[in-house]
Amino acid sequence: MSGCEYLNVLNPEQYEAVVHEGSPLLILAGAGSGKTRVITTKIAYLIGEKGLDPQSILAVTFTKKAANEMAERARLLEEKAAFTQIRTFHSFGARFLRTFSSQAGIGPNFTVYDDTDTVTLLSKAVPSLSRQQASHAAHKISLAKDYCLFPDSPDLVQVESDPDFPDIYAAYQQRLRETGNVDFGDLIMLPVCVLRADETVRAHMHERFKVIMVDEYQDSNTAQFLLLQQLSSSATYVCVVGDDDQSIYKFRGAEVKNILTFQEHFPGTKIIRLERNYRSVSPILHAADTVVQNNTERLGKTLRAERGSGKRPVLAFLPTQDAETAYCADLIQKARTMGCPYADWAILYRTNAQSLGFETEFLHRKIPYTVVGSLKFYEREEIKDILAFLALVVNPKDEIAFRRIVNKPARSVGAVSQDKIVDFVRSVNARGQDNQIDFIQGCRMSASFLSKKTADAVHGFVSVMESLCSFLGEDDGSPKDSAHGTTAENRSDADKTDQKLSVFVEKIILSSGLNEYYSAQDEIAGTQKTANMQELANSAVFYPKTLNGLLDFLDHIELDRTLEAAEEKNGEPQDAVTLITLHNTKGLEFPRVIITGLEKGIFPRVDKDSEEIEEERRLFYVGITRAKDELYMTSCAMRRLYGRTEYTEPSPFLYELGNKTADIEGRAPYGFSPSSRAVSFGEGGSGKSAKAQSALERRWAKGVRVYHDDWGYGVIVGTKAGAHDSDYVITVQFENAAVKRFLPKYQAHSLMITED
Repeated sequence: MSGCEYLNVLNPEQYEAVVHEGSPLLILAGAGSGKTRVITTKIAYLIGEKGLDPQSILAVTFTKKAANEMAERARLLEEKAAFTQIRTFHSFGARFLRTFSSQAGIGPNFTVYDDTDTVTLLSKAVPSLSRQQASHAAHKISLAKDYCLFPDSPDLVQVESDPDFPDIYAAYQQRLRETGNVDFGDLIMLPVCVLRADETVRAHMHERFKVIMVDEYQDSNTAQFLLLQQLSSSATYVCVVGDDDQSIYKFRGAEVKNILTFQEHFPGTKIIRLERNYRSVSPILHAADTVVQNNTERLGKTLRAERGSGKRPVLAFLPTQDAETAYCADLIQKARTMGCPYADWAILYRTNAQSLGFETEFLHRKIPYTVVGSLKFYEREEIKDILAFLALVVNPKDEIAFRRIVNKPARSVGAVSQDKIVDFVRSVNARGQDNQIDFIQGCRMSASFLSKKTADAVHGFVSVMESLCSFLGEDDGSPKDSAHGTTAENRSDADKTDQKLSVFVEKIILSSGLNEYYSAQDEIAGTQKTANMQELANSAVFYPKTLNGLLDFLDHIELDRTLEAAEEKNGEPQDAVTLITLHNTKGLEFPRVIITGLEKGIFPRVDKDSEEIEEERRLFYVGITRAKDELYMTSCAMRRLYGRTEYTEPSPFLYELGNKTADIEGRAPYGFSPSSRAVSFGEGGSGKSAKAQSALERRWAKGVRVYHDDWGYGVIVGTKAGAHDSDYVITVQFENAAVKRFLPKYQAHSLMITED
């Protein structure tokens, strides 16, 4: 394609961004605004029209898929773009370290340790740590490297307050250097260290790359920002593309401040806003903008729909989560009769655990679906573990269930010991019909053939199982529904009693040790395994806490799993509804979207501080902007939580939608009125009634430059007001990358406001 042709298809803002030169450039690319087209066209333009050497261009992004797409699209516009360095951050870091390995203090033939390797190495470096403790420490070390912090860094306490952590980190680093290998954190941190320390290498890189471009800049962490800063000089043309309103990966180390403060770190920055949206109809974009404008930490833009008007979003208030799943299924089936494919629909939710209700409903209605970004509910490791406990309670002769849980969490009952127990039980039972034993009984008798340590561990497992069996309760002899354990008529009665099977499932979660085991994993990997186990307990609320109730519950689950298996015999259906978490929708789009679970405590949770609430609001914005033609939002008056049916309140975000932004279906809660600004987010939230700014807030405002004797020069990048001046908090980003919070009412003596 000739230069004239690929420039002619651009809108005015896209064209301005492509041909811009000279000063640093920040392209604020709103959702659906064609940012990939801009960045790939700019690469082609620089090579084809400006005559730039393609090897002098470095373009980095965050995923291999995104890098490959960028490279392919740029090459189609300009063949010479094949010689451009288009890489992920980590791929670039690895190549850099291969080239400058001696300066980094490693060998050129290093390998990169993954998370499992890191935990194993840390366990060797600090043998006193349990596997769980090593996993936790490895996660904290990775986070420290995301912030370019070393074992002796003063700010390390912000990552981990444990006084032993610096020594653990130091021991790991020493062992890692001895291996000659690196971990993922090193792929960014070590290049930063080399560039800071070696002027020759730094000058070489400045000479090599005349243009540096970063895609999805809002997802960068502190170390990646520092790498960009070191790779560029005053003569380097730096162009970053991103959307501060779509920064949703704080839990992975992403720092929205990198894009918010870009102009401060790269003086003379030109900002070009891409606000023309080619994805959604205008009522959907209006809803998105109305909500996200409540964030204070943003540069600001307003999306405009190039597709014009369309159907207004629908906000459905429903009595229960069962009504929610039925409502969604009805929408989909009704549209199907009108010729709408299943694949047009996406169900969005905040946590993976919320998929269970939809999976169950869709299976019974024969609505094909696919779960994106995670296993189907009953295939998840933690769910299989709980089901194994349930199966062993029902049938203590279940060898598969026994092997799965006897050593989980680890009890020093390895495969060899398990084989001995199984062989013992089989040998006893082979002698005849009399005196048949099961695996629990076999464990009780294990002292005769296991070591004392293992036998003690096995007896601990037996104690857990005996406690569970005695807790289950006796059958009351009442008739039961073959499909659900209780009839629809008496479900409400089941909810009124404490004798629910959900209580028994919760007992397993706690007494088995799996809650603590998976809580550690949740903290380390950002997973939601404990929430999934709790959701399984919630689903047992309709069954009595008896053996018959447990059998009915397992039968019901087995029916669902059988339906899943039957559906998959012919392969994953192509025309299927998408079930997906809000985080996993980034970069995707669907004609029809339903955002579910919009209740306080679900989305957002009530344990968030103001910065986290802003990220949750950005997540809601991302979800809304996935919809092309139709958007539905659901909120329930009651939801099963922690084994109980609890009344819930609408998500505070729904109050921010504004009047006439959405059509309301169902019965809105008493007093509900969109566009209210006095929204309560619970403890730590950011909902603050409008009030006059105090003199203190005006003086110590966002953007004000300050100086601190210990930390040097910095800028106020965030503020949080309370009911009184004494509660007013400022967040300062210092030039050395440190981020600190201060109370100006009491700490102003240590800070000095400076003139630019």
